[in-house]
Amino acid sequence: MQAWRVHRNGEPSEVMRLEEVDRPTPGDGQLLLKVRAANINFPDALLCRGQYQVRPPLPFTPGVEVCGETEDGRRVIANPALPNGGLAEYVVADAAAVLPAPEALDDAEAAALHIGYQTGWFGLHRRAALKEGETLLVHAAAGGVGSAAVQLGKAAGARVIGVVGGAEKAAVARELGCDVVIDRRTDDIVAAVKEATGGRGADVVYDPVGGDAYAKSAKCVAFEGRIVVVGFASGDIPSPALNHALVKNYSIMGLHWGLYATKDPRAIGRCHQTLTEYAAKGLIKPLVSDRVAFKDAAGAVQRVADGTTTGRLVVVPDGAGR
Repeated sequence: MQAWRVHRNGEPSEVMRLEEVDRPTPGDGQLLLKVRAANINFPDALLCRGQYQVRPPLPFTPGVEVCGETEDGRRVIANPALPNGGLAEYVVADAAAVLPAPEALDDAEAAALHIGYQTGWFGLHRRAALKEGETLLVHAAAGGVGSAAVQLGKAAGARVIGVVGGAEKAAVARELGCDVVIDRRTDDIVAAVKEATGGRGADVVYDPVGGDAYAKSAKCVAFEGRIVVVGFASGDIPSPALNHALVKNYSIMGLHWGLYATKDPRAIGRCHQTLTEYAAKGLIKPLVSDRVAFKDAAGAVQRVADGTTTGRLVVVPDGAGR
């Protein structure tokens, strides 16, 4: 079978190579899946660069999220077992963690559901306890992670303020349902949030960016607000001033969704059931901005690494998909 492999760390477009490899063999408790679609996540770029918290042995195949087909024909969502990731024709995955793909979503949409929307749901509900009527501020609102949080915030009955970079992404954020859109390139984020909230600030902040985005969030979070730290796409890990959190009475919450797989795996299944119901009702639908041919996967991972995309890029192997 064909698979994209990384033999040395570096930029995805430089180190990913399409190769002919043996089809993986499932071990005890694992399933062999034919890949129908593979969603590209920012961690795939970090894996290529050798900057992710998990470092699979070289050579490895990136791709942490797929919609696949079991040998008995079931359409499922899975996180492939590294070092044999999802940018391949076949993968293996732990059977206990495989979930049914929602019927309301096509293969590319299903491949883009699991990590982004689970992260959003756990961040907004389990960590921040977002309430109906509260104001939610989402950074990188037109991106893959941010767009999921926007849709989940609207489904929860929150008023959503989206922060984006540029007019094109602002248009996407409006289409997603943001009540207020702030262009960080031209607008003063802090002033705009305070104006939109009558000076109160945002009750919940969802931050997958870090750096300056976090610094601005701390200046416009409401009394007893919650800042959920999801990631550092900017590459800058901020150092919060805890005296500031004390003076303003706000909480800083970390979210590493992957921990729930070992700490509370049943919660992942319950969340998936909720997301499946949301998809059936049309409350959520992954924003797939581009369905990429298998041969173009390296370039797609590079685009995600460069931060130039909106929504999700999903690789669809030749002949796959419905």
